[in-house]
Amino acid sequence: RLGVVDASERPPTFGVPAGLVVGIMAGGDGAIRQAVEGAEDNAAQAWLDLQQFNAGPNDVLVGIAASGRTPYVLGGLQAARAAGLATGCVVCNADSGVAAACEFPVEVVTGPEFVTGSTRLKAGTAQKLVLNMLTTATFIRLGRVKGNKMVDMQLSNEKLVDRGQRMLMDELGLAQPEAAALLRQHGSVRAVLLARQG
Repeated sequence: RLGVVDASERPPTFGVPAGLVVGIMAGGDGAIRQAVEGAEDNAAQAWLDLQQFNAGPNDVLVGIAASGRTPYVLGGLQAARAAGLATGCVVCNADSGVAAACEFPVEVVTGPEFVTGSTRLKAGTAQKLVLNMLTTATFIRLGRVKGNKMVDMQLSNEKLVDRGQRMLMDELGLAQPEAAALLRQHGSVRAVLLARQG
């Protein structure tokens, strides 16, 4: 679920196509709202699920498994690596099978949960933080941020339009009406900034 949530935020935050970062989980999209018991035990299914998105050697797969031994995640990473994908993981136990199966493991050892085995607590919180850092750092490196501003965000609601206007006011010293007009004219913060440079 954490990977699906993180992937879903990349288009509005960084203005990238919806298929650029994809989250899948054992049990499919239906498992987002209701657990599909036993789905995570199917080691072969992850690669089949990834093939629906044409996963190939130009892609990176990051497996997420608190225990570090979930068969669905392990099988997906093994198949992905064999197919030439770069592989990483975020796990919450040291020296796990999932970490051993990938090139770039991130092991965040959170220790026992307050409610034994309920990895949505400490482990889930730690994994969410790591995923945020990983994807944010990636899109910063890809140039989708200027300073600390989301200049490529999709202006899909009033809050984001207001944020875009404030970015332009700050960056260019504009009054709000002028920032609003330029944003309407050009459609994105980046487009306004580029137009003003040229």
